[in-house]
Amino acid sequence: MKLRNQLLALACLVFFIAFGFLYFHKWVEQKPFGIILFVSDGLTTSNITAARLYDGGADHRLTLESLPNMAIVSNHANDFAVPDAAAAASALATGVKVNNRSIAVDTNGKAIATILELAREHGRSTGLITTGNLTDAGAAAFYAHAANMTDVENIAAQFADNAKLNVVLAGGAADFTPESKGGLRKDGRDLLLELRDKGRNVVRSKAELENASSFLTSNLVGVFSNGNLAFSNKIESGSQQPSLRDMVRRAIEFLQNNTSGYVLVIDSELSGRAAEQNDGEHAITETIEFDRAIAEALNYAGEKSLIIAVGRRATGGMSLNGYPLRQDRGVGLLGTNSFGYPAITWATGPNGPASNPQPTVAASSPSPAPDTTPQADKKPQNPKNEPTAFYAPVAISNADDVIAVGRGPGSQALKGFLDNTFVFKLMKDGL
Repeated sequence: MKLRNQLLALACLVFFIAFGFLYFHKWVEQKPFGIILFVSDGLTTSNITAARLYDGGADHRLTLESLPNMAIVSNHANDFAVPDAAAAASALATGVKVNNRSIAVDTNGKAIATILELAREHGRSTGLITTGNLTDAGAAAFYAHAANMTDVENIAAQFADNAKLNVVLAGGAADFTPESKGGLRKDGRDLLLELRDKGRNVVRSKAELENASSFLTSNLVGVFSNGNLAFSNKIESGSQQPSLRDMVRRAIEFLQNNTSGYVLVIDSELSGRAAEQNDGEHAITETIEFDRAIAEALNYAGEKSLIIAVGRRATGGMSLNGYPLRQDRGVGLLGTNSFGYPAITWATGPNGPASNPQPTVAASSPSPAPDTTPQADKKPQNPKNEPTAFYAPVAISNADDVIAVGRGPGSQALKGFLDNTFVFKLMKDGL
């Protein structure tokens, strides 16, 4: 009898342990340890197709195509149906639609909390990586608040004075140094020196980044060029500029030491920069580098991390045309195809015909300022290889939904048609 009671008690204990385990894993919400957001201009179906073909041909698949959850994402601004970089990035960073040109502020100019600010309040470490200038709207939307994205001096000062990010890796040193030292600041402040004086570990090269201790460094600022970082295929062997993959790997190594987890945002700025100049090859190769950085994060972040890759906006309206062979890849897809047609064409940008009249741009417009160069002096940069339908000094945003893909806890919600503000909600729910 005593043995039977003991066996019965043991069976009950095993049952309750099994039930508790099942309950926790099936019904209790599990928070991701790491939350990693990849953002890139031009992450649309047409650009992904072009990158896939260029990287390996029609049968090739990019890493982002292996992520199990996907949604089509709309991205209008508060005031315009087509967003600029500031409004699109702010929606991802804050979950609120703002006006074009605005960075994380509402229509009254009031600051809106960003996902990185909220993550810090939850005890998580925070990081930001960009291949552009740290003060560019796509990156600044995650730490600064400004009514005008061109107020670069103010945005840089906000970073030095207020941003408490644990790891920041970027370009754009000129915005943080005074004119007397070859920078662009007119107020005389040397913000990089001020950051050092505050105890931040400021590194300026790939070697310094690699040598920084992952265990002792909790406030790392890496600024690796005066302006944008170099295109990935322009980084020479032995260069002191880290690649996007280098920066992603090191950032995860630094941030994952916080037992409360971390949030890391990666802004791939250069694909949009290339598109603005009708530079199809670099628009494609930067999308491929973006994809390889996602692979790096998948390798280092682990299964318990939420990883999302989302497009910010579409720029320039690039199309890959014609009938390349199934196995064609690389530069064979560029230039003029076998039918004599240009393989890549654009909707707007500097490769447009010089005969196009210049549009009148209102002061409140989100578009670039009009070009004042006389029509007779305008020459298309590359009319034969990548012609553009309409001339603009810088290619403008175009109406196009973007893609969001994800893996990890909570990413199952990425399905169907969503708004870009949902990406913020998904990350916030994971905090």
